[in-house]
Parts: sequence; C-alpha cells; structure tokens
Amino acid sequence: MSIGHTLLGLLETGPRHGYDLKRAFDDRFGHDRPLHYGQVYSTMSRLLKNGLVEVDSVESGDGPERKRYAITDSGVTDVREWLATPEKPEPYLQSTLYTKVVIALLTGRDAAEILDVQRSSHLRTMRELTERKRGGDLADQLICDHALFHLEADVRWLELTAARLDRLAKEVR
Repeated sequence: MSIGHTLLGLLETGPRHGYDLKRAFDDRFGHDRPLHYGQVYSTMSRLLKNGLVEVDSVESGDGPERKRYAITDSGVTDVREWLATPEKPEPYLQSTLYTKVVIALLTGRDAAEILDVQRSSHLRTMRELTERKRGGDLADQLICDHALFHLEADVRWLELTAARLDRLAKEVR
C-alpha cells in the first residue's frame, strides 16, 4: 500500500493535522497494522518537499506547533494518476512455501507434514477472518473477503501439491 498516496487521498477531503491523518488512516485502513506517528510525519515531510502538500496553518499551544496540511493541485493530480494505474498482479512464483516443500523432499524430511501444518494454519486464519467479517462493517467485510479468496487459492494449491507430492519427490531427487 502506498502510504503517501493514501494520506494524499485523505487530504483531498479537506486539510488535516498529522494526528488527524493518522486517526483517519487507522480507522479506514489500519485495523491490522496502524500507522506509527513517525511514519505519518516523515511521509508528510516528503510530500511537502515534493510539492504535493502545503502547510495550511500552524497552531501553537502548550506543546509543539501543530501543522495543518492541505493537498496541492499537484497532489490531486498525483492521486488521480495513482488511482488510474492498475496494481501489478502478484503471481507468487517464488513462494517460500514451495521452497520449503522442495527442501524437505531434497533432505528426506516429511513434506506432507509441512503441507498439513500450513493447511491447518490457513484454515485457522480463514475461520478468524470469517468471524471478523460477520461482525464487521462493509469495509471490513470487503477486506476480509479479499484475504479469504487469497487463502482459499493457497489451500487449493496445498491440496494439489499434496496430491502430486510423490511425483514431485521423484523430479527433485
């Protein structure tokens, strides 16, 4: 995920302080991985340097000065271009799991057990996501569906690989 583009998109709805940007990000996108304040401020510094945001106002109070950021026309253009650019599909051709299976076969270890343990882990995560989806709002349901579909594909691969394990063992030895 592009943190910079996401923060720019949030700024397109109106000027905000760094603290407000972090809260808005965490509420919408950071359920599993909230942003650190340092990441927000370092990103805002880079966006400011690149002319994509500007300081709208500075408030002084008891603590440090609070900058309120606004998106520039260049920032709006950058967000528009980012949104219009498709994400590159990730084919996972260098899977760590596949590597573990092959190494297990090469070293005489039980590759079927590796696949079983991984399948159990995937199914546990799928149950957790399904439960989260039941209690979540639409945004949470959609992100859980995205993860579930990927995990389902992984489980299909695990089962296919388990079915072909003898043949793979002959080929790698």
